[in-house]
Amino acid sequence: MKEAGEKLLNVALVGNPNSGKSTIFNKLTGLRQKTGNFPGVTVDAKEGRLRLPSGRELRLTDLPGTYSLHPTSSDEKIVAAVLANPRDPHFPDAVIYVADATHLEKHLLLLTQLLDLNVPVLLALNMSDTAAEIGIKVSPGILAERLGIPVVPVSGRTGENIQKLIGEVEKLLLAPLAARKPFYVPTELEKQVAEAVCLNLNLDNPYQALLIAHHQSWLPFLSPQERATLEAIVKNKEFQSLRIQVDETLERYDRFTPLVQAAVQNPPQFPSTPTDRIDAFLTHRWVGPLFFFVVMLLVFQAIYDWSAVPMDLIENMFSGLTSWLKIHLPQHWLSDLLTDGILAGFSGILVFVPQIAILFFLITLLEEVGYMARVVFMFDKTMRRFGMNGRSVVSLISGGACAVPAIMSSRTIGNWKERLITTMVTPFISCSARIPVYAVLIGLAVPANRVFGILSWQSLTFGSMYALGVLAAFASGFVLKKVLRTHDLSYLAIELPVYRMPHWKNLWLTVWEKVLAFVIGAGKIILIISIVLWAMARFGPGDDMQQAEAEALRIAATQQLNDTATADLVAAYQLESSYAGCLGKLIEPAIRPLGYDWKIGIALIASFAARDVFVGTMSTIYSIGSSDDDVMLREKMQSATFDDTGTSVYTLATALSLLVFYALAMQCMSTVAVVARETGHWKWALFQFAFMSLLAYFGAWVVYHLFQ
Repeated sequence: MKEAGEKLLNVALVGNPNSGKSTIFNKLTGLRQKTGNFPGVTVDAKEGRLRLPSGRELRLTDLPGTYSLHPTSSDEKIVAAVLANPRDPHFPDAVIYVADATHLEKHLLLLTQLLDLNVPVLLALNMSDTAAEIGIKVSPGILAERLGIPVVPVSGRTGENIQKLIGEVEKLLLAPLAARKPFYVPTELEKQVAEAVCLNLNLDNPYQALLIAHHQSWLPFLSPQERATLEAIVKNKEFQSLRIQVDETLERYDRFTPLVQAAVQNPPQFPSTPTDRIDAFLTHRWVGPLFFFVVMLLVFQAIYDWSAVPMDLIENMFSGLTSWLKIHLPQHWLSDLLTDGILAGFSGILVFVPQIAILFFLITLLEEVGYMARVVFMFDKTMRRFGMNGRSVVSLISGGACAVPAIMSSRTIGNWKERLITTMVTPFISCSARIPVYAVLIGLAVPANRVFGILSWQSLTFGSMYALGVLAAFASGFVLKKVLRTHDLSYLAIELPVYRMPHWKNLWLTVWEKVLAFVIGAGKIILIISIVLWAMARFGPGDDMQQAEAEALRIAATQQLNDTATADLVAAYQLESSYAGCLGKLIEPAIRPLGYDWKIGIALIASFAARDVFVGTMSTIYSIGSSDDDVMLREKMQSATFDDTGTSVYTLATALSLLVFYALAMQCMSTVAVVARETGHWKWALFQFAFMSLLAYFGAWVVYHLFQ
């Protein structure tokens, strides 16, 4: 246990992308982890607690993957900024450097830069079991002797040597930091610049000073005065940063390549592996894309078929709870708020958690086995025709979960134009927040009949919404490619990992984290929206509500309605006279051409907070004043009619129109905010919002009139 007043030491996991760093992090921390943000940026910072054999706890930080401390993407800049600033809260007391033992040489550039920062470093040779399987022999002893640091072969897949790794971390923290010769010997000019920076910023480490000199134009922790001083030093010394970075990189490779040759013994001839044979099929020019689309179609079908039972259980649980509360709670507006406002809103979201969990599970599974890297490789050439590159596929597919992290993942795209286009079109991809809307509307109007006894019309309609979003994304990307101009070079560098069994613990942790974030994030918004909507639907201007009730009772008496029908009539009249009804009627002329009534208008307005609020909004609106607690939302919507014509509101044309609107519209304030932050300008976020809203309105209008 940590003693009172004892500092909680920070150990950072550092490594290249696809080194298995996050898997090692999950092995070390398990559920003792949380996700936050680095100060001032939107990149996730994963932190966890690690208990050492002595009982002492450490804070373990999983830094974003990077290839070098001379960054080329926004994620890599985060790592460089942390390690160049000893006062940063994430600056480590020690580093666990995770490297892929099957491609060790590619991972030593960043390691040698860390050594020159003079922080305690431990090298974790991940995937050592895979290296042995393909005949690669790595000598930890030679590496430890030549580099002067502990080296531990580990396997994130099996957990081999994880406990040994933890023990070595404790030894590393207890041992005094030995003096270490710089791995990279700077030139005379670099020495002069480093000395000047150290003197002005009160630094001790020359290489840290060099990093600050290289990146002084963007490092966030520098004050304006410090930045001006550094700019003057660089200019006076004629410090040509880019050329010196290239020279440094080449010099480091020249120094550690002989070390790799001494420590790593490759087989005379690499055998044909199962990965090679599978790739011949899955990355084939024609078979590969076809297989990908089949996989996506099966994912959509699974979302519907696998989720039916748990959705029914959740639905029945909320229905029973609401009925019990209505019986046992006193007649009071607070009771109505709880049952018809808060519970109605939450049940409208939580019932779709099984579908969202299945989506996260399947996408994460494809990533874990190594298939997603092949998708990036296959579609790079195609994506370039639409102003993006292969890495954009990761963002677009991630958009199927949530547009916010998907847009942030575009930071790995080095080309500004391709990154901006990816950011602008990613929200077209149907995210998990749209699933509740799709499920309600498809179940409302689309028959459950199966085509050829296999795929249902409902799953095909569900998949077509994703297809519509993809088509809109590509079409928009093509237009933006023609409009935007840039001279940045574009390239794709990606390492295809071997196919492997998924790390099940890693997979379940990811699914749990994503679903929990969705429920909590949506729940905060839904709670507020549900209370506001309940109040708007229960109260009205002046004495309009009392007059509406009196008129409904008069009509009920004239028509000799029973108690249930009378209560429903009163509820309908009061809702129409409420503040919610007034607002819905105000915008009804603008949305009536799409086949929507004023109740749908209320839901559309509320949905701009978050798309998934639509279902909670409809649950709240249709449950106010109803005496039949067992009537499901879809049944209430099916019985809805227009006030002036008496015709049904939710026809096939209206349902399809709403589906298209929600597939294309930008209805997520969080996404708008993230786009503004990631692009650095609100103009891009506002342009995106206006363009997507207009496209959604036009598309919904066309669909409604085609199927009317």
